[in-house]
Amino acid sequence: MLRKIMKGGHRKPSKSDGNDFGFGAPRNSGSGPANNVVVNHSSRAAPGPPGPHTGSTIVAPPPMNTVEPLPLFRDVPVSERQNLFLRKLQVCCFQFDFTDTLKSVREKEIKRQTLLELVDFIQSGSGKITENCQEEMIKMVSVNIFRCLPPASHENTGQVSSDPEEEEPYLEPSWPHLQLVYELLLRYVVSSDTDTKVAKRYIDHSFVLKLLDLFDSEDPREREYLKTILHRIYGKFMVHRPFIRKAINNIFYRFVYETERHSGIGELLEILGSIINGFALPMKEEHKLFLVRALIPLHKPKPISVYHQQLSYCITQFVEKDYKLADTVIRGLLKYWPVTNCQKEVLFLGELEEVLEATQSAEFQRSMVPLFRQIARCLTSSHFQVAERALFLWNNEHIVSLIAQNRSVVLPIIFEALEKNIHGHWNQAVHGLTVNVRKMFLEMDTELFEECQSQYVEKKSRARDVEEQRELTWKRLADVAAHRGGEDMVTV
Repeated sequence: MLRKIMKGGHRKPSKSDGNDFGFGAPRNSGSGPANNVVVNHSSRAAPGPPGPHTGSTIVAPPPMNTVEPLPLFRDVPVSERQNLFLRKLQVCCFQFDFTDTLKSVREKEIKRQTLLELVDFIQSGSGKITENCQEEMIKMVSVNIFRCLPPASHENTGQVSSDPEEEEPYLEPSWPHLQLVYELLLRYVVSSDTDTKVAKRYIDHSFVLKLLDLFDSEDPREREYLKTILHRIYGKFMVHRPFIRKAINNIFYRFVYETERHSGIGELLEILGSIINGFALPMKEEHKLFLVRALIPLHKPKPISVYHQQLSYCITQFVEKDYKLADTVIRGLLKYWPVTNCQKEVLFLGELEEVLEATQSAEFQRSMVPLFRQIARCLTSSHFQVAERALFLWNNEHIVSLIAQNRSVVLPIIFEALEKNIHGHWNQAVHGLTVNVRKMFLEMDTELFEECQSQYVEKKSRARDVEEQRELTWKRLADVAAHRGGEDMVTV
């Protein structure tokens, strides 16, 4: 035992000794202006003499404990720029309190200028950065952007959440720095010098998931950068594509079935719109399941107005890619059709028109009966915008041609609604549009129109007879009660 202890006391220094800072394998730095920077170490002894290896080997320098300005890239030899790049990354790892504008003003400005220099260095392509530098750059980006997002306004106050459209957008106080970090990441991803085989080691699944978490940021500027960066990652890193789609799926599921609160649904749908546009035909079953399980249920949440434009584009892209999906989409819309929310109903009618415009006759026939029953209800809505938007469907030539081909089914379903509007709707614009639609059907097929009219008159006559019979029955009951003098009646 004593021998073992003595042996252990004289062990050889390992390769990892003196590298407690997580900056990669230690190597000796070359000399140059980059090494003259003032670095204060609080708990580390002065560096020892240089090792036997010299030259332009890239060193992962120890972390700096103060923010000091460093030389510009153009002021150092080309051989030293990678070392300087690492030191500048260190400066950018410092975190500051941006809620107090008067605190650390000088240090904040140094970091901002350093970030600008890093962005220019990557953008200019003046030198292909080493793998070690790429790793440290992604670490620096992660330190800055991956953070706990502040609670939403309704979470702060504990009040019932209001309409997201009416809420004031939260603006991130550290945006002057964050924007440059995002710009650096974007430039790195889109750079032709970035080798995806190397970069995917650092921009991995964990990194992508954390990026997706940030889409819940309330700052629209941050979400815009995230949208662009994630889209570029999807385009460049083919290996990540299935994972990104699945992760977005999971965000949608949580939003629809649990929270109904998420700031970045619109931006995620914008990315998906571009992805769907690039789907190859015939479409994979996986993509069709995504439509049914994730996209169509997004019609359910109340704040749909915030992201409806992007959602409608994605849905329409599916139908344009594969017209056989039109029946699935129309029935999905009918499933989530709003009952009491008129503004949402107007959005649905607008989306329905876009879907019908890409629908072929066979798919239209499969869903036209439930579809026009719903349209008939919209036609007689007391909310004039809903009735008006439903009547606007007859302004679309393609939809009119589909209706004309199937008029024997469509007209009997909506005829009563048209008659009710003509004889009783309070809004003059709705009344005028109804007259035009009625005239269109009359010109389309006079015989069918007259048949529907006679059936409607007969139905009204039967309804009047039933009402008269009902009133007569009640009158008879009242007479019997009066003759009996009310003696057997129970009063409460």
